[in-house]
Amino acid sequence: MASFRTIDDMPALAGKTVLVRADLNVPMADGAVSDDTRLRAAVATIAALADAGAKVLVLSHFGRPKGRDEKNSLKPIALALADVLGRPVAFVEDCVGQAVTAAAGALPAGGVAVLENTRFHAGEEANDPAFVAELAAAGDFYVNDAFSAAHRAHASTEGLAHVLPAFAGRTMEAELKALEAALGTPKRPVAAIVGGAKVSSKIDVLTHLVEKVDHLMIGGGMANTFLAARGIDVGKSLCEHDLKATALDIMARAEKAGCTIHLPYDVVVAKEFKAHAANRVANIHDIQADEMVLDIGPAAVEALADALKTCATALWNGPLGAFEIPPFDAATVALARTAAALTQGGTLLTVAGGGDTVAALAHAGVTQDFSFISTAGGAFLEWMEGKPLPGVVALQQA
Repeated sequence: MASFRTIDDMPALAGKTVLVRADLNVPMADGAVSDDTRLRAAVATIAALADAGAKVLVLSHFGRPKGRDEKNSLKPIALALADVLGRPVAFVEDCVGQAVTAAAGALPAGGVAVLENTRFHAGEEANDPAFVAELAAAGDFYVNDAFSAAHRAHASTEGLAHVLPAFAGRTMEAELKALEAALGTPKRPVAAIVGGAKVSSKIDVLTHLVEKVDHLMIGGGMANTFLAARGIDVGKSLCEHDLKATALDIMARAEKAGCTIHLPYDVVVAKEFKAHAANRVANIHDIQADEMVLDIGPAAVEALADALKTCATALWNGPLGAFEIPPFDAATVALARTAAALTQGGTLLTVAGGGDTVAALAHAGVTQDFSFISTAGGAFLEWMEGKPLPGVVALQQA
């Protein structure tokens, strides 16, 4: 991976204005922030720049407004950021123009202000050079700390890096280093644990990973499609029968690349998709026509754990079963705790990401025990697909 400059590489900042692209696109409920994870992630960068004497202007989008829409204003989020940051945070009614110029002029050295939603302007998503220039007019430097938006080539995520001296913030730096350690230049053997409902949503991920990892452990509903491709009757399980050929192609690619694909040979089946439904552990060749696979079985989990113990690096995306409804969370919880124990024991580097993944690992109580957990969502998935991320590419130095 090409190198990138971080905020540690920035010159003296006293009195300078820094535009920080953060991700303040947080969940809201009844007008208040309901999950401040992304706000807390922004603290390290904002505080470091402010402590260095910079005037910090925070840029972000919020929601998907079509033009200016007060329901998507960042004003209440600026108040929440002030609470998390533990210092005053001003709010500016626009992200370009005279309002920003005036606010920057009034802001003291070390002051912080949140600018209004960048997506109130059509030029943001269009990455319009004229809009980029308007944004840049307020700043001396640009810091991108929003890896979660790095898959978008927007004005505030990509365009600014070409017109101002550009640097990676603390969150961006941590993401890039973790991802490089997981797939760029990993310690081998490498395992990828990939779950989720559908193969169709992760064809590119699976195709890319079989070229990169030594072990590909497939769970969730997508495992049913692979089993069906091998001629196994999966009953009324979630299964994309039209993608059997795709699954066979991925398995052929894996064999050619020397990647071992792990599919369950025992599963937990039930006749109803509901919590605590009557269930049984079945061999994959003994799934009845009226049964559905809702988790992988204990013997399969044990085999995956044994394989994981031989690895030095593990990448995790997606649950192994229907973890939202007990007892079909058992496999995900068991393997997550094995991975966490190996991480804490110093033998395994673990990197995980994706919305369901974060929720599943939190459910297993291991989020503090993994090496790195990304909350980036779409950007994390596109990285797993091997796609270049515009916001990252723009920061890279040859």
